[in-house]
Order: sequence, then structure tokens, then C-alpha cells
Amino acid sequence: MSNWYAIQTRSNYEQRVAEELIRKGIESYLPVFREWHQWKDRKKIVDVPVFRGYVFTRFAVDDSTRHTVLRSDGVVRILGSRDAIAPVPVEEIEAVRRMLAKAASRCLAHPLLQEGAWVRMKRGPLKNLEGLLVRVKNQTRLVVSITLLSQAVSTEVDVSDVEFLRSGEASDRQAA
Repeated sequence: MSNWYAIQTRSNYEQRVAEELIRKGIESYLPVFREWHQWKDRKKIVDVPVFRGYVFTRFAVDDSTRHTVLRSDGVVRILGSRDAIAPVPVEEIEAVRRMLAKAASRCLAHPLLQEGAWVRMKRGPLKNLEGLLVRVKNQTRLVVSITLLSQAVSTEVDVSDVEFLRSGEASDRQAA
């Protein structure tokens, strides 16, 4: 049985990796959007990877295929833990494909804002304030802590007003 896997590539090698994997008979998918790029002498529409530095590939896990993927020019690694590579759910791949095919406006990569992420406010009266993103009863809240006191204060915020800085794990280590 074959699954989808996320392949990390060298910088700007996404297209080359996808093409090489296809030449080797391994299904690959590079989600892209079209964008106008302008240079001094010309303008051109180019395909820009949605997830810079990543290509998705589908294969049955066996040592031969895994090594073929890893030996491809520009491949850094197959995402997963130390012990095993981690499949990407087919539903997520299909959702990305559908969005890119059907969306009326331009699609962009967006950081996954999960509860516990360390974020910064982008606009409004709390602009540049950093804190932890949490949810309370379907409300998105920004929590600002005074670690020395082991106390915090929170306020409701619009999730579109925050930008991702790092995962909650990093902020937990910093707070310790």
C-alpha cells in the first residue's frame, strides 16, 4: 500500500526534485500557484511552490524505494521521526489540490496556528505584543505571562491579527 510523504528539499530545488522523482517512476506532487515576476528586462508568470522546500511523493514503504527517493538530487530528507517516516493523510493532499484548483483568489502558504503557539499581534492596539495563543469556549485568546509571578492575563483577539513566531514547545522551554 502506498502513502503520501513530505520530502524536504534543498532551497529552490522543489521543481527539480518533483521532476526527478517522476522520471524515476515515483508519483510526486508539487503544489504551486502562478505569480507575475518582474525583472529589469521582462515580466513573466512563474509557478511558485506553495510550501517552499517541500514536495509530496507517494510510494509503498520499502528500503529500495525509500533509498531511491533519498538519493535523488536535492532531497534532504523524508519527514518523520528518527525511527520512521510519517505519512501525510491523503485527505490533506486532496484538500490542498482542491483548494488550488477551485479557489477564486490566490492561495498562499500560511503557518498553522495551533493552540499553544507563540504569536505576535500584527495590528491594532496590541500591535507587536507577543504571547501564547489559546482557545476558551470557541474564542481565540492571547495570553501574556509574568513568569516570575506564575500569573497571566488574557484577552480575546482576532486570529487574523496574529502572526506565528514559534511552536508552544519553544515558548515552554523559554518560560521554564
